[in-house]
Amino acid sequence: MRAPGGTLVPMSELRTPSRDGRPVTALDDGAGPALLVVHPGGGDATSWDGVTAHLTGDHRVVRIHRRLYAPGAAPVLPHTMAVEAADVLAVAGLLEPPVVLVGHSSGAVAALEAARLAPTAFAGLVLYEPPLPTRELVAGAAGARARAAIEAGDPVEAMRIHLRDIVRVPGHLVDGMLADPHLRSLVCAHAAAQIADDEALDALGVGTGRYAALAVPTTLIEGDLSPAHLRERLADLAAVLPDARTVTLTGQGHAAHLTAPHTLAAAVRDAAAGILAPGAAGGR
Repeated sequence: MRAPGGTLVPMSELRTPSRDGRPVTALDDGAGPALLVVHPGGGDATSWDGVTAHLTGDHRVVRIHRRLYAPGAAPVLPHTMAVEAADVLAVAGLLEPPVVLVGHSSGAVAALEAARLAPTAFAGLVLYEPPLPTRELVAGAAGARARAAIEAGDPVEAMRIHLRDIVRVPGHLVDGMLADPHLRSLVCAHAAAQIADDEALDALGVGTGRYAALAVPTTLIEGDLSPAHLRERLADLAAVLPDARTVTLTGQGHAAHLTAPHTLAAAVRDAAAGILAPGAAGGR
């Protein structure tokens, strides 16, 4: 099924207007039951290339290009998760059900917001460490410092604050990463978008009550080496969702899409199989 005005364009790319009329695009690979993937912050849809390669034998994998991280695009402020959710729902409207919605990091929060607005659009959710402000803000005062660095034209300092004080990567690892010219270039390429992403997370407000009625079958994925606050936020979400289970990736952190794409793909595939199995709550 295609949304009104939605078209399939060459080179395995989907295109459709979002609620505000802006075109949204997505990479389209493979065949089978659809997985709609919302990529993490700090990069674009290609960051999930490694995971996708392990999934396309069993699934049609559609990876939305989040407008915040579109090449050459300056973030339109204030950026909101409501905008992201509308984009997700626009692309979902192009796909034949059942659709399993997969999100990673802030992309998982966008996925949650889309499912909250239209729960019947998805057979189930697979969410890898959504950084929700469950007990405290995600960025808070550190976010204000990062915004000041962006406004001062210093993306390196903004990303230092984001990684060290918001994501809570150990400082010596952050310093080592930013000291390497190649890594620094990669990390800072989307600095302005990343800080706007952090601000959109905080704008949701503290708490998990908004998801208490979301009865869509959900698999939550965490890494046992991830920062403690991410695992705590995930546990808080698991406690409020009516139909959720948690899967832990042994020996992995928040970036298993890069460090162990086959392992993350297996977790996503297993979760989708459980959701889509005949007789399962999310199966059709």
